Amino acid sequence: MNRTDKKQPARSPHIQVVDLTMAYGDFVIQRNLNFTIYKGDIFIVMGASGCGKSTLLKHLIGLMRPAKGKVFFGDTDFWAVPEYVRWELMQKCGVSYQDGALWSSMTLSENVSLPLVQYTSLSASQIRRLASLKLRLVGLGGFDDFLPAQISGGMRKRAGLARAMALDPEVLFFDEPSAGLDPVSSKRLDDLILEIRDSLGATVVVVTHELASIFSIGNNGIFLDNKSRTMLAAGDPREMLKTSQDQRVIEFLTRGTGRREPLCA
Repeated sequence: MNRTDKKQPARSPHIQVVDLTMAYGDFVIQRNLNFTIYKGDIFIVMGASGCGKSTLLKHLIGLMRPAKGKVFFGDTDFWAVPEYVRWELMQKCGVSYQDGALWSSMTLSENVSLPLVQYTSLSASQIRRLASLKLRLVGLGGFDDFLPAQISGGMRKRAGLARAMALDPEVLFFDEPSAGLDPVSSKRLDDLILEIRDSLGATVVVVTHELASIFSIGNNGIFLDNKSRTMLAAGDPREMLKTSQDQRVIEFLTRGTGRREPLCA
Protein backbone atom coordinates (compact mmCIF):
# COMPACT_ATOMS: atom_id res chain seq x y z
CA MET A 1 0.00 0.00 0.00
CA ASN A 2 1.09 3.56 -0.59
CA ARG A 3 -0.36 6.96 0.03
CA THR A 4 -1.92 7.16 -3.46
CA ASP A 5 -3.95 3.95 -3.14
CA LYS A 6 -7.02 5.89 -1.96
CA LYS A 7 -8.50 9.03 -3.38
CA GLN A 8 -7.69 11.86 -0.99
CA PRO A 9 -10.58 13.90 0.45
CA ALA A 10 -11.09 17.53 -0.49
CA ARG A 11 -8.51 19.76 1.13
CA SER A 12 -10.46 21.69 3.72
CA PRO A 13 -8.60 22.99 6.80
CA HIS A 14 -8.81 20.84 9.92
CA ILE A 15 -6.15 22.50 12.11
CA GLN A 16 -4.57 25.91 11.49
CA VAL A 17 -1.58 27.31 13.36
CA VAL A 18 -1.16 31.09 13.18
CA ASP A 19 1.97 33.01 14.28
CA LEU A 20 2.73 30.41 16.97
CA THR A 21 5.64 30.90 19.35
CA MET A 22 6.58 28.08 21.73
CA ALA A 23 8.67 28.85 24.79
CA TYR A 24 9.65 27.65 28.24
CA GLY A 25 9.68 30.91 30.16
CA ASP A 26 12.02 33.26 28.32
CA PHE A 27 13.60 30.46 26.28
CA VAL A 28 12.04 30.34 22.82
CA ILE A 29 11.80 26.89 21.23
CA GLN A 30 10.18 27.90 17.92
CA ARG A 31 8.70 31.16 16.65
CA ASN A 32 6.49 32.42 13.81
CA LEU A 33 4.97 29.04 12.93
CA ASN A 34 2.22 29.27 10.31
CA PHE A 35 0.76 26.16 8.68
CA THR A 36 -2.46 24.32 7.88
CA ILE A 37 -3.29 20.66 8.43
CA TYR A 38 -6.04 19.62 6.02
CA LYS A 39 -8.72 17.01 6.62
CA GLY A 40 -7.43 13.59 5.59
CA ASP A 41 -3.77 14.65 5.69
CA ILE A 42 -0.98 12.55 7.04
CA PHE A 43 0.91 15.58 8.28
CA ILE A 44 4.57 15.12 9.20
CA VAL A 45 6.32 17.27 11.80
CA MET A 46 10.00 16.79 11.01
CA GLY A 47 13.38 18.18 11.98
CA ALA A 48 16.53 17.29 13.90
CA SER A 49 16.48 16.18 17.53
CA GLY A 50 15.82 19.06 19.89
CA CYS A 51 14.03 21.28 17.36
CA GLY A 52 10.69 21.23 19.24
CA LYS A 53 8.69 18.56 17.40
CA SER A 54 7.23 16.98 20.52
CA THR A 55 6.71 20.41 22.09
CA LEU A 56 4.60 21.38 19.09
CA LEU A 57 2.55 18.23 19.59
CA LYS A 58 1.89 19.30 23.19
CA HIS A 59 0.52 22.61 21.91
CA LEU A 60 -1.76 20.83 19.45
CA ILE A 61 -3.20 18.36 21.98
CA GLY A 62 -3.81 20.90 24.73
CA LEU A 63 -0.94 20.11 27.10
CA MET A 64 0.94 23.39 26.61
CA ARG A 65 -0.34 26.92 26.02
CA PRO A 66 1.39 28.98 23.32
CA ALA A 67 3.60 31.88 24.37
CA LYS A 68 2.09 33.68 21.38
CA GLY A 69 -0.22 32.86 18.48
CA LYS A 70 -3.29 30.74 17.89
CA VAL A 71 -4.34 27.18 17.12
CA PHE A 72 -7.67 26.68 15.35
CA PHE A 73 -9.64 23.42 15.21
CA GLY A 74 -11.96 24.19 12.34
CA ASP A 75 -13.26 27.68 13.17
CA THR A 76 -12.62 27.33 16.91
CA ASP A 77 -9.72 29.23 18.49
CA PHE A 78 -8.59 26.40 20.75
CA TRP A 79 -6.88 28.44 23.46
CA ALA A 80 -9.49 31.23 23.51
CA VAL A 81 -12.49 29.08 24.45
CA PRO A 82 -13.49 27.84 27.92
CA GLU A 83 -11.78 24.74 29.23
CA TYR A 84 -14.87 22.56 28.85
CA VAL A 85 -14.96 23.39 25.12
CA ARG A 86 -11.30 22.38 24.80
CA TRP A 87 -12.14 19.07 26.49
CA GLU A 88 -14.93 18.49 24.00
CA LEU A 89 -12.51 19.15 21.14
CA MET A 90 -9.91 16.84 22.61
CA GLN A 91 -12.42 14.00 22.85
CA LYS A 92 -12.39 14.11 19.04
CA CYS A 93 -8.63 13.42 19.10
CA GLY A 94 -6.53 10.36 19.88
CA VAL A 95 -2.87 10.31 20.90
CA SER A 96 -0.38 7.47 20.50
CA TYR A 97 2.76 8.13 22.53
CA GLN A 98 6.30 7.08 21.68
CA ASP A 99 6.47 4.17 24.13
CA GLY A 100 2.78 3.27 23.96
CA ALA A 101 2.21 4.68 27.49
CA LEU A 102 0.22 1.61 28.50
CA TRP A 103 -0.63 0.91 32.13
CA SER A 104 1.58 -2.04 33.00
CA SER A 105 -0.83 -3.55 35.53
CA MET A 106 -3.74 -3.57 33.06
CA THR A 107 -4.44 -5.96 30.21
CA LEU A 108 -4.51 -4.65 26.66
CA SER A 109 -8.30 -4.77 26.72
CA GLU A 110 -8.40 -2.75 29.94
CA ASN A 111 -5.97 -0.18 28.52
CA VAL A 112 -8.05 0.31 25.37
CA SER A 113 -11.23 0.47 27.46
CA LEU A 114 -10.08 3.45 29.54
CA PRO A 115 -11.34 6.23 27.22
CA LEU A 116 -14.61 4.37 26.71
CA VAL A 117 -15.15 4.06 30.47
CA GLN A 118 -14.34 7.72 31.04
CA TYR A 119 -16.19 9.36 28.15
CA THR A 120 -19.12 7.08 27.27
CA SER A 121 -22.13 5.58 29.04
CA LEU A 122 -21.70 2.17 27.41
CA SER A 123 -22.15 -0.99 29.45
CA ALA A 124 -19.16 -3.06 30.55
CA SER A 125 -19.95 -5.74 27.97
CA GLN A 126 -20.26 -3.18 25.17
CA ILE A 127 -16.96 -1.61 26.16
CA ARG A 128 -15.21 -4.97 26.18
CA ARG A 129 -16.54 -5.78 22.71
CA LEU A 130 -15.41 -2.42 21.35
CA ALA A 131 -11.97 -2.79 22.94
CA SER A 132 -11.64 -6.22 21.35
CA LEU A 133 -12.65 -4.77 17.97
CA LYS A 134 -10.02 -2.00 18.20
CA LEU A 135 -7.35 -4.56 19.06
CA ARG A 136 -8.34 -6.67 16.06
CA LEU A 137 -8.13 -3.61 13.82
CA VAL A 138 -4.45 -3.18 14.73
CA GLY A 139 -3.65 -6.88 14.35
CA LEU A 140 -3.87 -7.83 18.02
CA GLY A 141 -6.93 -10.06 17.95
CA GLY A 142 -6.68 -12.68 20.69
CA PHE A 143 -4.31 -10.59 22.84
CA ASP A 144 -7.06 -8.89 24.87
CA ASP A 145 -5.98 -10.40 28.20
CA PHE A 146 -2.23 -10.03 27.74
CA LEU A 147 -0.26 -7.57 29.87
CA PRO A 148 2.04 -5.06 28.12
CA ALA A 149 5.11 -6.87 29.48
CA GLN A 150 4.02 -10.05 27.71
CA ILE A 151 4.16 -8.62 24.19
CA SER A 152 6.84 -7.06 21.97
CA GLY A 153 7.63 -3.37 21.60
CA GLY A 154 5.96 -3.20 18.20
CA MET A 155 2.84 -4.83 19.59
CA ARG A 156 2.77 -2.33 22.46
CA LYS A 157 2.84 0.50 19.93
CA ARG A 158 -0.09 -1.08 18.10
CA ALA A 159 -1.96 -1.47 21.40
CA GLY A 160 -1.33 2.22 22.07
CA LEU A 161 -2.80 2.97 18.65
CA ALA A 162 -5.86 0.85 19.47
CA ARG A 163 -6.41 2.92 22.61
CA ALA A 164 -5.96 6.16 20.64
CA MET A 165 -8.68 4.90 18.27
CA ALA A 166 -11.11 3.96 21.04
CA LEU A 167 -13.43 6.95 20.57
CA ASP A 168 -13.21 6.94 16.74
CA PRO A 169 -11.28 10.24 16.69
CA GLU A 170 -11.31 12.82 13.93
CA VAL A 171 -7.59 13.49 14.47
CA LEU A 172 -4.88 11.00 15.44
CA PHE A 173 -1.56 12.24 16.83
CA PHE A 174 1.58 10.09 16.85
CA ASP A 175 4.81 10.91 18.70
CA GLU A 176 7.74 9.06 17.08
CA PRO A 177 5.70 5.93 16.25
CA SER A 178 8.65 4.07 14.65
CA ALA A 179 11.20 4.80 17.39
CA GLY A 180 12.94 1.61 18.50
CA LEU A 181 11.38 -0.59 15.83
CA ASP A 182 13.22 -2.70 13.28
CA PRO A 183 12.68 -1.73 9.60
CA VAL A 184 10.08 -4.44 8.94
CA SER A 185 8.02 -3.57 12.02
CA SER A 186 8.32 0.12 11.17
CA LYS A 187 7.00 -0.52 7.64
CA ARG A 188 4.07 -2.52 9.02
CA LEU A 189 3.22 0.33 11.38
CA ASP A 190 3.36 2.82 8.50
CA ASP A 191 0.97 0.63 6.49
CA LEU A 192 -1.31 0.41 9.52
CA ILE A 193 -1.39 4.20 9.88
CA LEU A 194 -2.44 4.49 6.23
CA GLU A 195 -5.14 1.85 6.68
CA ILE A 196 -6.49 3.53 9.81
CA ARG A 197 -6.53 6.94 8.13
CA ASP A 198 -8.47 5.53 5.20
CA SER A 199 -10.91 3.45 7.25
CA LEU A 200 -11.68 6.15 9.84
CA GLY A 201 -11.42 9.09 7.46
CA ALA A 202 -9.23 10.67 10.12
CA THR A 203 -6.57 13.36 9.91
CA VAL A 204 -3.19 12.10 11.12
CA VAL A 205 -0.34 14.16 12.60
CA VAL A 206 2.98 12.31 12.95
CA VAL A 207 6.07 13.60 14.77
CA THR A 208 9.06 11.76 13.31
CA HIS A 209 12.58 12.02 11.92
CA GLU A 210 12.40 8.63 10.17
CA LEU A 211 12.88 9.23 6.44
CA ALA A 212 11.20 5.97 5.43
CA SER A 213 8.01 7.03 7.17
CA ILE A 214 8.24 10.64 6.02
CA PHE A 215 8.37 9.70 2.33
CA SER A 216 6.06 6.68 2.38
CA ILE A 217 3.07 8.06 4.30
CA GLY A 218 3.35 11.85 4.49
CA ASN A 219 1.46 14.09 2.05
CA ASN A 220 1.94 17.35 3.97
CA GLY A 221 4.21 18.61 6.70
CA ILE A 222 6.64 21.16 8.09
CA PHE A 223 10.37 21.22 8.75
CA LEU A 224 11.45 22.78 12.06
CA ASP A 225 15.00 24.09 12.48
CA ASN A 226 16.69 24.16 15.88
CA LYS A 227 19.20 26.89 14.96
CA SER A 228 16.93 29.57 13.48
CA ARG A 229 14.12 28.34 15.78
CA THR A 230 11.46 28.53 13.13
CA MET A 231 10.05 26.50 10.23
CA LEU A 232 12.13 26.41 7.07
CA ALA A 233 9.75 24.57 4.74
CA ALA A 234 6.18 23.32 4.46
CA GLY A 235 4.22 21.03 2.14
CA ASP A 236 4.52 17.53 0.70
CA PRO A 237 7.88 16.08 1.84
CA ARG A 238 8.72 14.86 -1.66
CA GLU A 239 8.04 18.28 -3.15
CA MET A 240 9.98 19.80 -0.27
CA LEU A 241 12.97 17.69 -1.27
CA LYS A 242 12.64 18.63 -4.94
CA THR A 243 12.17 22.36 -4.54
CA SER A 244 13.74 23.52 -1.27
CA GLN A 245 16.73 25.84 -1.65
CA ASP A 246 17.68 25.55 2.03
CA GLN A 247 20.70 23.33 2.57
CA ARG A 248 19.53 22.33 6.05
CA VAL A 249 16.32 20.89 4.64
CA ILE A 250 18.13 19.12 1.81
CA GLU A 251 20.73 17.57 4.11
CA PHE A 252 18.06 16.31 6.52
CA LEU A 253 15.93 14.75 3.78
CA THR A 254 18.93 13.11 2.07
CA ARG A 255 20.94 12.06 5.15
CA GLY A 256 23.58 14.57 4.16
CA THR A 257 24.15 13.27 0.64
CA GLY A 258 22.48 16.20 -1.12
CA ARG A 259 20.92 13.90 -3.74
CA ARG A 260 17.53 15.16 -4.84
CA GLU A 261 15.68 11.86 -4.70
CA PRO A 262 14.15 10.11 -1.67
CA LEU A 263 16.48 7.56 -0.13
CA CYS A 264 13.48 5.72 1.26
CA ALA A 265 10.52 5.29 -1.11
